Amino acid sequence: MTTPARVKICGLRDVAAMQSAVDAGATYVGLVFFPKSPRNVSIAQAALVAKAVPVGVAKVALVVDADDALLDSITAVVPLDVLQLHGSETPARVAAIRARYGLPVMKAVGVADESDLASLDAYAQVADQILVDAKPPKNADLPGGNGLSFDWRLIAGRRWPVPWMLAGGLTPENVAEAIALTGAVQVDVSSGVEASPGIKDPARMSAFCEAVRRS
Repeated sequence: MTTPARVKICGLRDVAAMQSAVDAGATYVGLVFFPKSPRNVSIAQAALVAKAVPVGVAKVALVVDADDALLDSITAVVPLDVLQLHGSETPARVAAIRARYGLPVMKAVGVADESDLASLDAYAQVADQILVDAKPPKNADLPGGNGLSFDWRLIAGRRWPVPWMLAGGLTPENVAEAIALTGAVQVDVSSGVEASPGIKDPARMSAFCEAVRRS
């Protein structure tokens, strides 16, 4: 019997949503620090949520091209386990953040076609984990959370020297197929378990985690 893939539910904005995610079976919970996102949280809000997360569940801060001042402010107040970099951070910047904060760093990399796969290899040399996401549309406001997927066959059978997580358009309805095609052992969901943008649906979170357990 194989161990089910681990689930990250991202974009949680209050303690109730976080608790529903944990009850559903999430092993990572994500807090978004990006003002353009409907899932954005203030540092004070994030601290309240993070301090209520049970032991054993990883607390992830998602930032987009954050400078040291913002990262200093977040890490000073919010107890975190992972920093997720979701912008156009260079490999050098990833390495610098990892060194400065002493936290594991997960780097999101957008994939649309085969030409994007080289970036995954480059970031896998400097990050602790990579998040393989769908590349956002050309003029998108959000670097992720757009509910878009990519052709999962592009990464079928591919592995990297660090753990990786599959993201991009995952839902309770398609996550089992995504895991079967890619061999992912970690999956990330945000918009796919929402009732409306930024509002998590406990029933969809449960359905997502149940689909993962059955896959």
